[in-house]
Amino acid sequence: MEDLLNIKSTPCSTNTVEVPRVKKPDWLRVKLPIGEEYKHVRNLVDTHKLHTICESGNCPNMGECWGAGTATFMILGNICTRSCGFCAVATGRPEAVDWDEPQRVAEAIYLMKVKHAVITSVDRDELQDGGSIIWHNTIKAVKALNPDTTLETLIPDFKAQKENIQRVIDAAPEVVSHNMETVERLTKQVRIQAKYRRSLDTLRILKEGGVRTKTGIMLGLGETKDEVIESLKDLAGVGVDVVTLGQYLQPTQKHLPVARFVHPDEFAELREIGYELGFDYVESGPLVRSSYHSERHVLQGFGRNKWLEEKALAV
Repeated sequence: MEDLLNIKSTPCSTNTVEVPRVKKPDWLRVKLPIGEEYKHVRNLVDTHKLHTICESGNCPNMGECWGAGTATFMILGNICTRSCGFCAVATGRPEAVDWDEPQRVAEAIYLMKVKHAVITSVDRDELQDGGSIIWHNTIKAVKALNPDTTLETLIPDFKAQKENIQRVIDAAPEVVSHNMETVERLTKQVRIQAKYRRSLDTLRILKEGGVRTKTGIMLGLGETKDEVIESLKDLAGVGVDVVTLGQYLQPTQKHLPVARFVHPDEFAELREIGYELGFDYVESGPLVRSSYHSERHVLQGFGRNKWLEEKALAV
């Protein structure tokens, strides 16, 4: 099988000042990757030179997810046209679109024999379609070769252009996710080329298109709890189904520093608030990332029903 992606580059530089990293608290300890399933996925990724956001994004849950036989693939190259201050993915001038990539992604998912797959991509703002045609083709190819596999797509904002978003909707993945990443006040600093309201519009268009929608916010970048709650209200207002809340971890000293490490109790409180606002599923914890336990996010009512049961038992 040909390389899925084999582009090598260095992490982006931002205009942030290098600062010493703050020592991580005990609740952010990550288990070492072990087990036969982890070794199997590791071997597939290495042998076929597959590209995953698990590695490019320095995800702390890589060992756990790979140990469960899952991974998140990144399409459209691994060089992004945007230079977000939190992200470990490289920034620069991307290479040409690879029109054979959709079939190779489908074959990779087939080889891994996963029941639920997650696909994401870099931003490709230099393309007129924003990469949406490759997105459409990839979803279709995965579905054709893996008819029993459910699929989550973590997409860029496509500058909220409805035609490009519609291509993803028409391909009919089970979940379409677009991450807000942070609160409105910090968006210009954290995401630079992105816009808070534009991301809300993207999620609104997706929901109006009839798909199950999802987003994620990182905590610890300098936001207040009240600002997080306001963001949750904004997201509820555009009908988002699933929200993930996790701790921001600084990839390198050239990226934005951690302002604080949010205690698990605060994550638990925000989970309660999220459900009270009406979200169908809220994943909230220090090590939560967009794809964490994503196979559960497909299930309508799973998270809310579990929360209601917990509340009933607590009475």
